Order: sequence, then C-alpha cells, then structure tokens
Amino acid sequence: MTDTLIDRRDLAFQLYEVLDTESLISRDRFSEHNRDTFDAVIETADKMAREKFANHNSAADKDEPRFVNGQVEMLPEVKEAFDAYAEAGFIAGRYDYELGGMQLPESVMAACNGFFTAANPGTAGYPFLTTAAANLIRVFGNESQKTSFLPNMLSGRYTGTMALTEPHAGSSLADIRTSATPTDDSHYLIKGAKIYISGGEQSITENIVHMVLAKIKGAPAGVKGISLFIVPKFRIDSDGNPLDHNGVSLAGLIHKLGYRGTTSTALSFGDDAPCHGYLVGEPHQGLKYMFQMMNEARVGVGFGAAVIGYRGYMHSLEYAKDRLQGRKASEKNPESPQVPIIDHADVRRMLLAQKAYSEGGLALCLYGTRLMDDQHTHPDEHKRTEAGKLLDLLTPIIKTWPSEYGPKANDLAIQVYGGAGYTREYPVEQCWRDNRLNPIHEGTTGIQGLDLLGRKIWQDQSHGLQLLMQEMQVDLEAATTDRCQQWALSLSETLQQAVKVTQSLGKSLMSGEVDKTLANASCYLHLFGHIIVAWMWLRQANAAANALASANTDDERNFYHGKLQAAQYFFHWELPTVAQDLVLLRNMDDTCLNMKAEWF
Repeated sequence: MTDTLIDRRDLAFQLYEVLDTESLISRDRFSEHNRDTFDAVIETADKMAREKFANHNSAADKDEPRFVNGQVEMLPEVKEAFDAYAEAGFIAGRYDYELGGMQLPESVMAACNGFFTAANPGTAGYPFLTTAAANLIRVFGNESQKTSFLPNMLSGRYTGTMALTEPHAGSSLADIRTSATPTDDSHYLIKGAKIYISGGEQSITENIVHMVLAKIKGAPAGVKGISLFIVPKFRIDSDGNPLDHNGVSLAGLIHKLGYRGTTSTALSFGDDAPCHGYLVGEPHQGLKYMFQMMNEARVGVGFGAAVIGYRGYMHSLEYAKDRLQGRKASEKNPESPQVPIIDHADVRRMLLAQKAYSEGGLALCLYGTRLMDDQHTHPDEHKRTEAGKLLDLLTPIIKTWPSEYGPKANDLAIQVYGGAGYTREYPVEQCWRDNRLNPIHEGTTGIQGLDLLGRKIWQDQSHGLQLLMQEMQVDLEAATTDRCQQWALSLSETLQQAVKVTQSLGKSLMSGEVDKTLANASCYLHLFGHIIVAWMWLRQANAAANALASANTDDERNFYHGKLQAAQYFFHWELPTVAQDLVLLRNMDDTCLNMKAEWF
C-alpha cells in the first residue's frame, strides 16, 4: 500500500503555481521566510505524519478509546504522536514568534496539517482543536487568561475543545440550558451538560481547556443571551499549573462510525463539584466569539474531508496500476495477458472522478486559507476587508463541498478495489467511514445551505457576491487556450443563470416567502458549490496550460496533461449536473416543503 498521503507535486502546484504563496514573503509578518522554509516545514509534516500518525491509524480505529473507572484509556501511540507534533512547533505554527510560534502563513500551515489528517484523522483532531481554542483566547481573552492558558496550550501541555452542543438542543444553540451563575470572585459557577464534545476527555495531556457556551442567569432569550467561558478540567494556579478537579466530569464516551481515535464525549459541568468558568469578553457575546472558532473549524472540516478523499484516491490509484484483471473489450484472445485494471475505461472514470473531487476540494480549501492570509496580513486595509467578506461568503461552501464529495471519492475508491475494498484488510473502507462524519461536523449540509442562502449571500448588500464575481472574472479572462476558453464560457453561462436565480430568490425572501424560498437551500448550496469548484478547476487549468508549453520532462508534461484532463472531466461530467438545481430553484419547487409528516 502506498505511503503517499498527498501528492507533493500537486501540493506545490497548488501553492506556488496557482496561489503564488511565495509572494507572501514580501509581507512583514512572513519576511523571515522563503520558499525553502515553507518547503522544509511541509517536508517535516509529511515525514512526521507518515512515521508518527499513519503508523497507528488502523490500530486506533480498531482499538478505540475506552471508558474505564471514569477515565479514558487510549493507545500510547496517540500521545507519542501528539507530543511529536507539539515539540515540532506545529500547534503554535501560525502564532507570533513571541508566543513560541513560527509565524507561518495559514495556507502553509493548512498544507502541513493536511498530511496529519490524511495519515490519521483521529489523532490529528487533538492538536487541531487545541490550536483553534487557543486562538479564541488569543483574540478575545483578557491578559490574565492569555497568560494563564496560551503558553500551556501552544506548547502541547494542555489541549482545548469547544463545548457547544447539548442533548436536547443539537444544532439549535438558542435552546441551550447550561447556566453560569456569577460569584463574588473572578469566576462563574457553570452547571449543565454537553454532548458530542470531541477531545472532551483523554489521557495525553495534563489539562483540558473547554470553551463552553452558557447563559448567565437573567440573560436575554435565544442566541442573544449566550456567553462564552473558559472552563478547564483542572483549576490552575497563578503560573498556569493544574491544581484540583474543577467539576468537569466524563459522563460517557460516544462510539462513532469513524474518527474513532478522537474521543467523542458527554460531559457534565458542576454535578460532582463546583465548576468554575471564566467569562471571555463581554456577557451575551459568546456566540459571536465562538463563531471565530466555528468558522475556522468549518474550513478545517472541509480541508479534512478533501485530504481524506485524497488519501483514498492515492490508495485506489496505486491498486488500479498493480491489480491485473481481465482484458480490453477489443481483445478476443482469452489467453492473452491480463491488463492492469487502470486500462479499463470505467476504472479510469472512477479515478478521474476521485481526482476531480479531491484535487478540486484541496484547491478550494487552500484558496480559503489564502483568503485568511490576505484578511490578516495584506498590506492594503481595503484588500484585508474584501478578503474577509469573500471568506465569509465562501465558508459554507468550503465546509460543505469537500464534505459531500470527499466521501464520494472514498466510495469510488472502494469500488475500484472491488470486493477487497469493503474489507478491513485494505485501508479505503476506513477512509470512507472517517470521512462520512464530515458532512455532519460543525453544522450539517442543510444548515450550511440555510446559512448561504438565508444570510451570507445578502450580507452587506451582497458585497461578498460582487467580490466573488470580480475574482472569477479575472480567471475567466485569463483562459487563453482553446480548451480553457471553452470551459470558461461554460462557467460564465452557468454563473449568469445562477445570478438570475439568486435575484429571483431574493425577491421571494423580500416578499415574505421565507419558508418556501429556503426549502431548497441545499440545492442552492450544491449549485454554487459546483460553480466555485469549476472555477477552482479553471484556475488550475489556466496554470497547467501556461506551464505545459515550457515543461521539459515527461513527468512534468504528464502532470499538466493530467490537470487538464481532470478539468475536462469536471466541466463535462460535473458542472452540467447543476441544471436540475437551476430548474428546482427557478420554479421554487415545493415538493419537499409540502410533504406532510403523516404521509411518510
């Protein structure tokens, strides 16, 4: 089986030939870096992921964490991998030098983290959650909170989680019941229960820092009354060292289809002992703060889905080249040698689809992280603002499209393997099981559709949509070869139809037909997701076509031809599927809306 997690040639193409990541070194924050340092850290990530994470991926899936006497028992290799990741500086990789970080661009850190998720999604979850929780404290915490928690989290001494979901509320955060009662000291008393908390208990670090949503007594109803609290598993002293138990208890472990190496927990707060929580920022602003972590996590979920899809593609591609079976349809001699299954057109179809989904998803997610870089570090304040608006608009798509099509790629990988594909002796069935969680992680597909059509498209008088169309126009005009021009025309025509449908849906929302308009929000998400990924493929095709003329080795020519053929696949086989979405949206189809519960 291949040990290739992500094709390094493809990653270099995405980072340097499409996104021009090297140009980031001209910015003050990254001025001490160059392409060599970027490549060195990517090389370290690739090597560490293969040696420290991939080595126990299957074992952690089979021997998942256990709840024993109120504690979690897990494989020792998980802690070894986490410690190696922390010691290499990856938890703090994007942070300031003063915080022990490397001040790496988001796009480079995302590329690095892609290797770890591809190698072992379960173990990779612990440091990724910690980085995001630490960033929440860095941005919104007070100086005391930063001093107490950040050093230990960024060094890997403590991990972090986000504790949002409650058993009765699910995704409806307006209905959470966890309460926070003020005291005369500098803390609140937290009381309540949370469920599906990834990394909520483990045996790899000294402490766990939970970022908890709760309502202060007397707070306004709904989401306007939610506050954010830092709730450590153990209280800490003035130097950040853990002290006594803080009333956070493990109520049980949840056993999942995939990502089995990451504990999914039910937690109780304040049941067996007083639970101290420390208010982050202002009261009743918690959901606004938490959305920073949630949006980071949504991009991370999309990225994870893309690279798990990619990992399955790498496995099935190698298998298809090695597996001998059958002969070409035109071969009439039954005694002729069997051919590798990659010679069969239908296997190539499945491999092309995987390539289109995984490399298209990777391009989309890297584009999103590049927007993060521009949002935070572009020298032009206006460009920073525009990058933020564009990222906000695209986040539901970045989260959802790879989460839907990464598992489809894994499903095709299983099919390429045939009967071997659904056995545990081969790796692709686990890829599918791991990836199937991602359409649900951090907001289901349906929620993302409602967010896009119900809110994101219309924000700031649709300024984000206008920026998107301007950005797309640049690449449409850059399509100069015959093939790329044909695809650009197809994309342009589809985009125009989507804009007309958007205008029509906007009028329906304005007229008060909210339920009917949003009933098919998932169709709208699919429509725009495919348009955006077609754009990503046009960007790749433009770069490949321009580079092909000067490619001077067979390997390079084959690489660029492969990019162009995958782009052709997406434009011929995938983009046309949005025609159904356009019809359903244009007609405001009410089939699903008018179905009654009693009729099922």
